Amino acid sequence: MTPKISQFLADEQPATPCLVVDVDEVEDRFRRLQGALPLALIYYAVKANPARPILERLVSLGSRFDAASWEEIRLCLDAGASPDDISFGNTVKKVSAIQAAFAVGVRLYVFDSLEELEKIARYAPGSKVYCRLLVDNYGAEWPLSRKFGTTVESARELMLHARELGLDPYGLSFHVGSQQLSADAYEAAIARVASLVTDLSATGLDLRMVNLGGGFPIRYRDDVPEIEQFGDAICSAMTKHFGNALPEMLIEPGRFIVGAAGVVSAEVVLVSRRGREDGPRWVYLDIGRFGGLAETEGESIRYDIRTQHDGGAVSAVAIAGPTCDGADIMYERSPYVLPDALAAGDRVELLSTGAYVSTYCSTRFNGFAPLTEHYI
Repeated sequence: MTPKISQFLADEQPATPCLVVDVDEVEDRFRRLQGALPLALIYYAVKANPARPILERLVSLGSRFDAASWEEIRLCLDAGASPDDISFGNTVKKVSAIQAAFAVGVRLYVFDSLEELEKIARYAPGSKVYCRLLVDNYGAEWPLSRKFGTTVESARELMLHARELGLDPYGLSFHVGSQQLSADAYEAAIARVASLVTDLSATGLDLRMVNLGGGFPIRYRDDVPEIEQFGDAICSAMTKHFGNALPEMLIEPGRFIVGAAGVVSAEVVLVSRRGREDGPRWVYLDIGRFGGLAETEGESIRYDIRTQHDGGAVSAVAIAGPTCDGADIMYERSPYVLPDALAAGDRVELLSTGAYVSTYCSTRFNGFAPLTEHYI
């Protein structure tokens, strides 16, 4: 909760549920990441929050952009980004999206399969490509390893084939999982990448780039390692495994840049024990899993919640959204407690909700309007 957001909520009392983002905090986080990893090129993961004010601020700071769709590429261009500063970072792309991106000048594409590589060669000829490796996501609170990435053995053959197809085999990438709490995860992945780079170099194919993905964590309810710790671990691992021949480094932060810059203001719809005196109180909010809090699936991301009654007596609660879907429960197993004085009509704030909340919100499920957004 930055002072700007606190003042805005106090003065404006905006209708709930709404997301309020302090764009100055976005800039502060970007600059802090630059300080922790000065040799890395920052490609902001647009999917975290594609709002125009955020993209425009990041363009002004010299950021580059990791886009997951043609629509995100268009948003970046409209905000003033150069196509040379955009990576089409989704391993699953429609042909029409590749064609559109190539037509406007995007020349950097990711892949993790032969079929995707051949699509790029046909519809974005001569472009720079990088292959995404499958790496361990242990330590991540939002793992990404099941859907994306290929084996080292497959990546070797694919990169050699990329050259045969007339593409520019630029480098390799990995992602250690979102909200990654262990800096050691990067060291292990870098070791795997370096081994493959050495192997390919022996064949005459010299790769020039390593994309370390994102995953840098922010604080929700519990403390997390500082970004400087991740920066030190990454720099040490890169030096250890590449020596003086350091490749170009790319990173794709999303959550770290925008997560802590946003707060969701919500209203309590109901507090009830539902006739179960021995069970927790159920607190229903006017925002839930279908209104933007999709990362509470499996209770993976646990947001800190502030109320106007903080400091009073508390007891255990389960927390759910307002819809008629039985899956619209954010927290039932996690040990949440909220003030006993909490009642229907009270406002609450969910902290560090600047990332993924606005992009996950559904369109009028049960008739509820999508989340309102304010950028200040």
